[in-house]
Amino acid sequence: MFDSLSEAAGCDLLAKVFRARGYTIARNLQFREYGVEFHVDGWDPKARVGFEYLSSEDDDHDDLSLVEYQALMDQQRRGELSLFVIDEVEPVSAADLEEQANEFLDEVEAARAARRSAGSRKAPPKKSVKPAKKVSAKKPVAKKPAVKRVAKPAAVAKKLAAKKLAAKKPAKRAR
Repeated sequence: MFDSLSEAAGCDLLAKVFRARGYTIARNLQFREYGVEFHVDGWDPKARVGFEYLSSEDDDHDDLSLVEYQALMDQQRRGELSLFVIDEVEPVSAADLEEQANEFLDEVEAARAARRSAGSRKAPPKKSVKPAKKVSAKKPVAKKPAVKRVAKPAAVAKKLAAKKLAAKKPAKRAR
């Protein structure tokens, strides 16, 4: 069995892991958001990523209530922040804590990548593609000029229609 890390040693290790992954961690800040107020052990305000090591050493269990913890986790599910919370109730070695922190940060990065790709899934604008003209080896044939038809006046059209009707009358049959 191994000894549990003190809060100070655990926070130092977590700060080292978070900084190695590119986060600018400020230590022991007052956090006031979403109706929650407590001293967070490590926090990157720009990335909105941090950690809290709960221990009886600093009475952290009284500092962050279960209701406040749930409010923070709701915000985490919405993607508004990412907070790694470790509780001393279960002893953890330095190696285990480092592994858990890296797994947490991997999840944070995967969730951010998923949100970025979901936001960029807009369909690209459609380009109008015109079919290419066919090129033939034959000589082009000159087109005949179009004949322009002129409309006939209504009176002339009536006379012509009457003549056509008279010409088409059926012949009488002989009985």
